[in-house]
Amino acid sequence: MSATSSPYQISNVRLFIIFRVLFNCRFYYPIFSILFLDFGLTLSQFAILNAVWAATIVLCEVPSGALADTIGRRNLLVFAGSLMVIEIGLWSFVPADNLTLLFWVFVLNRILSGMAEAAASGADEALAYDSMKAAGLAKHWPHVLERQGQFQAAGFVIAMTLGGVLYDPALLEKIAGTLGSSLEFSRDSTLRLPIYLTLATAICTLLTTLKMREVQIDEGVAATEKSTTGAAFRLVWQAGCWIFRTPFVLGLILFGLLYDSVVRMLLTMASQYYRIIGIPEGMLGILGSALSLFGFVMPGLARRLSEKHTPLTNLLFTAALIFLGLIGMCFVWPWVGIVPALLLFSSMFLIGFFLSHYLNEATSSEQRATVLSFKGLFLNLGYGLIGFFYALLLANLRGSLSDQLPQLGEEGIKNLVFVESLPWFSGYFACCLFALLLFFTRSMRRKQSDSQ
Repeated sequence: MSATSSPYQISNVRLFIIFRVLFNCRFYYPIFSILFLDFGLTLSQFAILNAVWAATIVLCEVPSGALADTIGRRNLLVFAGSLMVIEIGLWSFVPADNLTLLFWVFVLNRILSGMAEAAASGADEALAYDSMKAAGLAKHWPHVLERQGQFQAAGFVIAMTLGGVLYDPALLEKIAGTLGSSLEFSRDSTLRLPIYLTLATAICTLLTTLKMREVQIDEGVAATEKSTTGAAFRLVWQAGCWIFRTPFVLGLILFGLLYDSVVRMLLTMASQYYRIIGIPEGMLGILGSALSLFGFVMPGLARRLSEKHTPLTNLLFTAALIFLGLIGMCFVWPWVGIVPALLLFSSMFLIGFFLSHYLNEATSSEQRATVLSFKGLFLNLGYGLIGFFYALLLANLRGSLSDQLPQLGEEGIKNLVFVESLPWFSGYFACCLFALLLFFTRSMRRKQSDSQ
């Protein structure tokens, strides 16, 4: 056993935290949708690009995890960093005067972005966790997750704030004037500034992955077997079978699927909700930063809960937060409606922490990245499915309300349809939660190590 006494003395752990911050905190996030539109794309093209990105992640998620477990986690992370540099580089320098070329370059950008997300998913956690396990410090993983969440929250605050400021030419001119400069800015001159900054962080991300070192924990898997690409596909099957034979792990992933899909769908619609409760659009960036600040508090709360309570208790606590948020949002209180929304969205930090902590603890090293990739696959499939059914619900409500209230304009119908859809989330969540508790209560009560 290593004489290392702190997980932060391990190079891979420090680099894991840096990688998470650089890879996820992108300066274009606060203006993501309007950025595509300002390049000249249509809403339909933007929807197509999002679908391409999601489909790429779903297709590559599990195979990339299996490759990480066979050819090396570091190799997959270097690959992810390289893809990030290429995808942001394309975005930074693509000509904007040919809309047809622009669209197809963005299609390639979304494919590369999805591949990078899939390659990084699971491999980064697996490398850091096994580095700690090799040093006999695996029990400190919750503390590392807490620290990583806090650094990532700080990164999000910086990226959300700076990205929004750099994209606003009027605000930049005011800042320049305050500093005594007569510089003038236009939309064309600020269009790519958040992208250029993200390209710089992409290069730093790649350099971070190059400093990582592979770690090997021998748990009975022959090196020759692990080194073959064909073993990756066998590992996918083996890991999938193990998940479905292990009630604790299957239940944990399904609870995560339910929680993540509901909260993520409402996060997607957050700007519409804020508009309805009377929040000015100029405050949306501030709200985004405020939500990121929960990352300083919630990981610490999650760590303490994981140390004192069973997985079932912690899952029920998270469910209670989500349910209170869902119920509160149904009332669409002007301004006060921010409270249930923030309560709901802050639960995302708990979801991510508990899934990472319990899955890493329950999974053996030789299939760790593959199992974590299955988690990512389940969560993305859950989000896609709830999005599909939610679209059907909105279409049904729109048709019904349009017939009943023809005097309302387009904007009025759109807002009313959204408000009428909110109670469905709490009903759906309650029914699915009851079903999961019916089948998985016993396995969730047991100590997770008993499920291996």
